[in-house]
Amino acid sequence: MNQTNLTNGLSGSILQQVVGLFSWILVCFTCAGIGSAATVSQLEVWYASLNKPNWNPPNWIFGPVWTVLFAMMAVAAWLVWRRAGFGKGRLSMSWFATQLALNLGWSILFFGCQRPGFAAIEIVLLWLAIAITTSLFYRHSKLAAGLMVPYLCWVSFATVLNLAIWSLNR
Repeated sequence: MNQTNLTNGLSGSILQQVVGLFSWILVCFTCAGIGSAATVSQLEVWYASLNKPNWNPPNWIFGPVWTVLFAMMAVAAWLVWRRAGFGKGRLSMSWFATQLALNLGWSILFFGCQRPGFAAIEIVLLWLAIAITTSLFYRHSKLAAGLMVPYLCWVSFATVLNLAIWSLNR
């Protein structure tokens, strides 16, 4: 193989990886954007009117936390995709897509539909899907699984918060 072929092959590989990472970021942040649209419109009136526990974080904290978590999810999915692709990683990628859909569904149920009770049931399913995804990601990349752990922890907190808000407002 001459130098030109080696360089072109390497560039193509690097380009493919960059496009792959960008694609995962796009997928995750599209989901985040749709969920945010359902959320933001309800914060100042409906959510503000709810009884919340005294340990409820201020509204401004959620945006930065979710931004970091969605970025970590995107990198985790990219790492698994790089290692396993859609063939060997089909089960992992399917569970990743499932938890992403459940994440979006929670925002729509809790904020868009103003149904904390239904959202409480749904967030338990989300937590389980994240746990399964993390476990499956571990088979392909320990780093990818590690990147999912803060998300699992945050959703654990969000589950308790959701249940508390539902209980306080029944």
